[in-house]
Amino acid sequence: MKLVYDIADKPPIKKNLVYAFQQLLAIMAATLLVPILVDGTGTYMSQPAALCGAGFGTLFYLFIATRKKSPVFLGSSFAFISPLGTAVAFGFLGIFLGAVFAGLVYVVIALIIKKTGSAWVNKLLPPVVIGPTVALIGLSLCGSAVNNLNNTAAGSYNLVAILVGVIAFIITVFASTKGGKGMKMIPFIIGILGAYVVALIFTFIGNAANIDAFKLVNLSSFDNMQIIRVPRFTIAGIFGAYPDAVNTLANPAGSAFADGVVPENYTVLSGIFSLLVLFAPVAFVTLAEHIADHKNLGSIINRDLITDPGLDRTLIGDGVGSIIGSFFGGCPNTTYGESVGCVAITGNASISTIAIAAVYCIILSFFDPFVCFVNSIPSCIVGGVCIALYGFIAVSGLKMLQPVDLNDNRNLFVVAAILVPGIGGLTLNFSHITISSIATGLILGIIINVIFNKREAK
Repeated sequence: MKLVYDIADKPPIKKNLVYAFQQLLAIMAATLLVPILVDGTGTYMSQPAALCGAGFGTLFYLFIATRKKSPVFLGSSFAFISPLGTAVAFGFLGIFLGAVFAGLVYVVIALIIKKTGSAWVNKLLPPVVIGPTVALIGLSLCGSAVNNLNNTAAGSYNLVAILVGVIAFIITVFASTKGGKGMKMIPFIIGILGAYVVALIFTFIGNAANIDAFKLVNLSSFDNMQIIRVPRFTIAGIFGAYPDAVNTLANPAGSAFADGVVPENYTVLSGIFSLLVLFAPVAFVTLAEHIADHKNLGSIINRDLITDPGLDRTLIGDGVGSIIGSFFGGCPNTTYGESVGCVAITGNASISTIAIAAVYCIILSFFDPFVCFVNSIPSCIVGGVCIALYGFIAVSGLKMLQPVDLNDNRNLFVVAAILVPGIGGLTLNFSHITISSIATGLILGIIINVIFNKREAK
């Protein structure tokens, strides 16, 4: 696509500060949701700490690993929610060790690719495979967008919430398609803030008339707000900084085991092995999504990121970025489709914009009013905006299929092998290991393509 700002371009600083804030808003909801889903008490997993960790992990990815060639943000990974939920029983050290194991898997694979080269990736993942996989990533997120739009988290179906979410989507679309040049660069900021004003009006009416369906903005998020609040960092918890939390790697809670009982012969070494078994396989599964994300991003910015900066460097950036992120906030990180979608919609692939967004994360993680404001944003607004974000991811994958001859049944079967299991939610469970529906679809598609879709050499 035609970019407004290429990766090396630097928008004017005042505009860039706004563009970076938009990137921040695009990745904010998901990054802050993971700690809540893992540990709703906030004892071991802190939202501001996860935000800070994502910022540091992204800076490493941008400047050290990929050498300012891949404009994407690293945020909290949903793939590790289940392992993290178990690792909480081992305390702060257990959470961090799990992320280290996951990150090291990426690093080891990166070293192998550096030795063998990445040409095999393009052969194994031609457009007929990677296109529907990228589309599947976007489509798999549709349920999350709709759940947010329905305000499912509030516990009841709410037509008012849906209305406000649709308003957020319409405002975003208007700003992106009908607005001036300045509006087209910040459609998500305009959509979120515009819908937030509408939601506030409904909330005030709901409070005055005692109509629960109108109470959309969570004003209680601002209770006990401070100007500066230091996040509960994982590294501080490891060294016993929080008296209300116990570092339990040496004596884990029973929830870390299938039957809820700690075995009598449990040792620290067996606990470490348990964490390895929990986290390392998930990293192998998310490898496929990592490649798909970078293929998609490469098609948007008109560069082959698999060869330059190279898959080995993007994997190191993702793996070490996860370790750095967990060092602060406990959550392993991953490349964010929301960030890629933001680049696609705005045409802004500037590395400087992503970097400023990462710095925002670090600074604002200490600024309590901002965290309170983000937590007060109704989920329906997030859902409305995500219709655009996730839709662009899905469409990007479909565009990759343009050069593919779908009149050839061999290609149709490959696409079917990926989309049907992926959309249908086919997962493969092996004890503590779960292969996601996206990875399952991709693996099946690769197998079908390799077996049945060989072309005779001309």
